[in-house]
Amino acid sequence: MKILANDGISQSGIDALTANGFEVITVNVAQEQLVEYINANDVKALLVRSATTARKELIDACPGLQLIGRGGVGMDNIDVAYAKSKGLHVINTPASSSASVAELVFAHLYGGVRFLYDSNRSMPLEGETNFKGLKKAYAKGVELRGKTLGIIGFGRIGQEVAKIGLGVGMNVIAADTYMEEATVTVSLFNGESIPVVIKTQTMETVLAESDFISLHVPAQKDYVIDASAFSKMKKGAAIVNAARGGVIDEVALVDALDKGQLSFAGLDTFENEPKPEIKLLMHDKISLTPHIGAATLEAQDRIGEELAAQISSLLK
Repeated sequence: MKILANDGISQSGIDALTANGFEVITVNVAQEQLVEYINANDVKALLVRSATTARKELIDACPGLQLIGRGGVGMDNIDVAYAKSKGLHVINTPASSSASVAELVFAHLYGGVRFLYDSNRSMPLEGETNFKGLKKAYAKGVELRGKTLGIIGFGRIGQEVAKIGLGVGMNVIAADTYMEEATVTVSLFNGESIPVVIKTQTMETVLAESDFISLHVPAQKDYVIDASAFSKMKKGAAIVNAARGGVIDEVALVDALDKGQLSFAGLDTFENEPKPEIKLLMHDKISLTPHIGAATLEAQDRIGEELAAQISSLLK
């Protein structure tokens, strides 16, 4: 039985699938050629990440397809309900990349409060000729410890972000439409752990009280954070989006940065991927990464192994 991992899969995932009798194809097929390739090669399972889409048209055109798998959490690039209505299995790996995304959030936060997003641009250009000037320019950093971290969307990834925040010594608050409280367990190096109960609050409270906000919500029809939301935030606060593109109004974000309402922003996802707006890419108060939240070797191994386990259970 053939499986097309069109956006790639870890070697550990390939090994696990091969051991169970599956043939794994890792060639990257262009989206417009995908239907023809699936049908010509009798592919039974299509595995994607965020680059490849599996819409109604593809599902209808590939009657031999039995399973669509998403290596990661969000499945907005798959017509999930329609696929299931056609009898296809649709799977994802919601827990595998949570820790990796959470660590990237803090990479943006630490880089933001110490101006690394800008100094890494300026030092190669001016480090030799304007060292003292740059030192003065970046001398007003702040610590995360003791500050309030607001998490909007308190699922698996949001809770992983909370764990790091608690470990850093931050006051962690959260907003979630579907959850009243969650017990976040902070694991220590010696195997011991500390459970912390966090009760969710209103969106307005989180916006008003947070020094830093991290978004962990799925893609939606409307913006989660728009101009009105920015106006409710503390002056000089910062925001990180390592969730999905389109949950932030990027025009309003640039305006809030330009007016000083926000001190900086960290973006891993963008409304217009893979071609983010140039105003975002060139802005001197935005820390940028190209949608790499789940892109660690450890997360990819976990994703591959989890996909392999589910596929083996469903199709073997």
